[in-house]
Amino acid sequence: MSSLRPRRSVLYMPGSNARALEKAKTLAADALILDLEDAVAPDAKEIAREQVAGAVKAGGFGRREVVIRVNGSSTPWGEADLIAAAKAGPDAVLIPKVSTPGDIMLAAKAMRDAGAPDHTRIWIMMETPVALLNADSIVRTAMDPASRLAALVMGTNDIAKETRARLTPGRPSMLAYLSLCVAAARAYGAEIIDGVYNDFSNEAGFRAECEQGRDFGMDGKTLIHPNQIAVCNEVFAPAEAEIAFARKIIEVFDLPENSVKGALQIDGKMVERLHADMARRTVAIAEAIAATA
Repeated sequence: MSSLRPRRSVLYMPGSNARALEKAKTLAADALILDLEDAVAPDAKEIAREQVAGAVKAGGFGRREVVIRVNGSSTPWGEADLIAAAKAGPDAVLIPKVSTPGDIMLAAKAMRDAGAPDHTRIWIMMETPVALLNADSIVRTAMDPASRLAALVMGTNDIAKETRARLTPGRPSMLAYLSLCVAAARAYGAEIIDGVYNDFSNEAGFRAECEQGRDFGMDGKTLIHPNQIAVCNEVFAPAEAEIAFARKIIEVFDLPENSVKGALQIDGKMVERLHADMARRTVAIAEAIAATA
């Protein structure tokens, strides 16, 4: 539990915007995705690659997790992006358009060959129908340390485009896809980050979607605007009452007389030992969040 890292708010930052990269160092996001892909025009790809690699090497991002999203391997920029990202040594490299387990293993090999440090993990975009159909086999690669796979990022805009689904309030068209990927992530020990909310001026709608993602089991949400950070951090953090009850569950189950009991009554609620395990994670993530304040 001590190795838990908060990933409540994961903000995309355009790699071609030097001022944005500098501003990122002051934002309260848990993680930053320095983007070389969708947020960067074709004629700015090489400049963005150079700026992002330089920014990561220079550091100064503090406790924020730094991720570089590269272009896909089938694009003119993908290979050079992956090499540059590996050499820069961020916390992770985000691979887009993953469709098969082989896509992950090939990326991991290319990063290793380019000299990526051991701490640099792989995150993957789940954004195509093929990826959704192959979610089990794709995420299963996380069981192999050579894959470096640590997290899934839901590409809900791309999923909507490719499936012709409509993104409406409550996201009924996405629920099956989100649930499938949460199950795969939990089955194989990966983290999972929800997709973006496009209407960044609609705080009520954004809060509702954050709450939905949290309740589905997401670890956090990707963001497109710094104004979304505060709400996201609030929603994806355990509430004070939740933390207090979690501590009480742990305390009661840790009493010697309860060491072999499978269920107990606490504050009028029937609590099983599995709830004690959940409580330990709640406290651990709360402590990890407090450590970043």
